[in-house]
Amino acid sequence: MHSSFPKVLHELAGEPMLGHVIAVAKSLTDKRGGRIRVVTGHGSDQVDPFVVQHGAEVIHQDEQLGTGHALRIATHDLDSGGQTLVLYGDVPLISEEDIDPLISEGQNHLAVLTAIVDEPDGYGRIVRDSDGGLIAIVEHHDASEEERAICEINSGIYAAPTSLFQELLPNLSTSNAQNEYYLTDCVQLSVNSGREVRGFRGTTTAIMGVNDRSQLAELNQLLQRQRRNTLMASGVTLVDPDTVYLNGRHIDIRPDTIIEPHVTLNSPITVASHVRIGFGSQLTDVEIGENSVIKQYTVAESVSIGNDAQVGPFTRLRPGTELSDATHVGNFCEIKNAKVGRGSKVNHLSYVGDADVGQRVNVGAGTITCNYDGAYKHQTKFGNDVFVGSNTSLIAPITLGDGVTIGAGSVITSDVEPQSLALARSNQIHIPGYKRPKKTKD
Repeated sequence: MHSSFPKVLHELAGEPMLGHVIAVAKSLTDKRGGRIRVVTGHGSDQVDPFVVQHGAEVIHQDEQLGTGHALRIATHDLDSGGQTLVLYGDVPLISEEDIDPLISEGQNHLAVLTAIVDEPDGYGRIVRDSDGGLIAIVEHHDASEEERAICEINSGIYAAPTSLFQELLPNLSTSNAQNEYYLTDCVQLSVNSGREVRGFRGTTTAIMGVNDRSQLAELNQLLQRQRRNTLMASGVTLVDPDTVYLNGRHIDIRPDTIIEPHVTLNSPITVASHVRIGFGSQLTDVEIGENSVIKQYTVAESVSIGNDAQVGPFTRLRPGTELSDATHVGNFCEIKNAKVGRGSKVNHLSYVGDADVGQRVNVGAGTITCNYDGAYKHQTKFGNDVFVGSNTSLIAPITLGDGVTIGAGSVITSDVEPQSLALARSNQIHIPGYKRPKKTKD
């Protein structure tokens, strides 16, 4: 990967590859019971905290002696009465649908997930007997020309009784091109001992691994296409599907929503029905109510938007923003850590930060809540039915009572009583015959 990050922490559709695999494993253990162990080695100082954060156990492989060695240290103290499933942190598109049949096949035997591919270079080849029984897996480095012509490949994903792995793994050897303990040799050992090995053919995408950034991009496109197709099948319109990016697994969008081109949605996302998300918008951790319109180039993070709201174009909603029903936030406005009440409008070129805005408030163009004194943030409170004239500065902390009107161009530094008009302007001066300065020729 030519990176300072371990491969399994590179992101695929908004989430580290390892996160995809742990999520599938967690779903399985939630249904079937069990535990998740992640064997780490290279880059463990970065990988281990991620594993722990996601509720799995870390098993550290001090020496990189191959997949067989990794599984041996992972299973050495497990209850032999259970079953072990082997997954890989760089094979992130595996799903429960792929794994369930494998687990069934591996109840009493060693079961191997295989796939037929057009270009098998680099993969271990599945060798079968004349009856179709799986008798060996030959790594690419050790394969003959005849074996390299085989297009059925080993995924590296196995299921078997834990007791079988515990019996076979100590018998692995390093007599191979890589001088490593190959997990694949368990197949030959099992066959040699008279046991049947089950080979279950899965989907090609299930076994696709990542070894470089080009493959990572390829898998990202596959996963994005799956997610787009799932959305459209559920009743969501994607005007130009190939330009919409859905990052993260928690994206819930209801039918009859329309998503315009070049939109990026970063999980978690919850969108109700009959919403329109405009061209070029980027939404992260956002909840949107019914019939709302998010216009072009809106950027929003960690916000909630009510029903019948209008946002944008060119609006930025920062964390902590809560827009109630029927609110309007317009072009080149920024809202941060503020509640905006029902029917209120912040339509043009304004900044509202650390504020509590009541209902039916009109915030005029160019209004600024001056919330930062150089050391601390302070709040601005708007009552209901407040009208703020254009180009106004509100010096927090400050409270504007119900029905207050603020004259345009004011700098308001103290609380304003309900139903009052507040003005804070210097007297206008006229100087007849005023001559503007001019540049001299020299």
